[in-house]
Amino acid sequence: MSAGYYAFWMSSAFLIWSGADRVIAGAPEGQKIRIIVDSDANNELDDQHAIAYVLLNPSIFQVEGITVNKTFGGGDINMQAAEAERVVTLCGLSQTVRVYKGATGDFDAIRDSVTRSQFDGSDAVNFIIDRAKAPGGRLVILAIGKLTNVGLAVRKDPSIAGNVRLVWLGTNYPDPGEYNFENDTSVVKFLLRSNLEFEVAVVRYGKPSGTAAVQVSVDDIRSHMRGKGPHIPRKIPGRNGGEFECFGDYSIDLFEHVKEQYRSLYDMAAAAIVKNPQWAHKLVIPAPKFENGRWADQPSNPRQVVLWENFSRDPIVEDLFRTMNQK
Repeated sequence: MSAGYYAFWMSSAFLIWSGADRVIAGAPEGQKIRIIVDSDANNELDDQHAIAYVLLNPSIFQVEGITVNKTFGGGDINMQAAEAERVVTLCGLSQTVRVYKGATGDFDAIRDSVTRSQFDGSDAVNFIIDRAKAPGGRLVILAIGKLTNVGLAVRKDPSIAGNVRLVWLGTNYPDPGEYNFENDTSVVKFLLRSNLEFEVAVVRYGKPSGTAAVQVSVDDIRSHMRGKGPHIPRKIPGRNGGEFECFGDYSIDLFEHVKEQYRSLYDMAAAAIVKNPQWAHKLVIPAPKFENGRWADQPSNPRQVVLWENFSRDPIVEDLFRTMNQK
């Protein structure tokens, strides 16, 4: 998108501030938000915090399950699943929340095989379809990795599109690039052409307007997370060694094993605005297309998508720490 066109949309009537008096998006008033978290859980450290945040907000979220996918980092699909299961266990929910293994390849490589009984990612894809068709209100899919599992589900059963609200952590839009996007650009193009309700929590590395700005320091985590969260009866091993009985201590270990003093909680910020849309700005635009390595405007496109940007770092981080302060 050109800078001038982007500025126009930023100043137009399509810029919507979701105030505190609005009903929480994703569920009728008085109901919990039915949600699946779709994650490359073992890639860095922000996925784990997003998963724990959603799991430990039971008054807001009804977690249907966790689906995982394989991206460039974090090992194979078994390692992705093992890390997600580790977080679920540390949140005391291993008996009630299941992890489903999803796609290792990209959308274009798998799309024609979805008619088979088994294909790359079929466990996660079939689970998404099943929950999208279940009663109880619209299903939110919080996708914090590549979108392959979601795209394959829509490809296999297009009827689910009307039952799903997709909130994806991805892209540096309107600039090119970004990890989740680059792991499978083909599926993003497919979903932009679908009728799925599609929302993007932008990343924008190094800029103040995306989830990259929702940063915490290692010292912040040490101060606020030690011993926090439910404690499980028996310690389990962590990804980097050691043994843990609560997610708060595991969070510290994750942060202490990276070199940077500050890290962005990209994925957790995306989860936070599903809980409270007041913590970011909502911008509705005609769906663009991605071609020749860049985003292209489609101002006459009747298909619209939502961008979430300008995230409120302080209340988001404070809510993470408040969420973790339960036993």
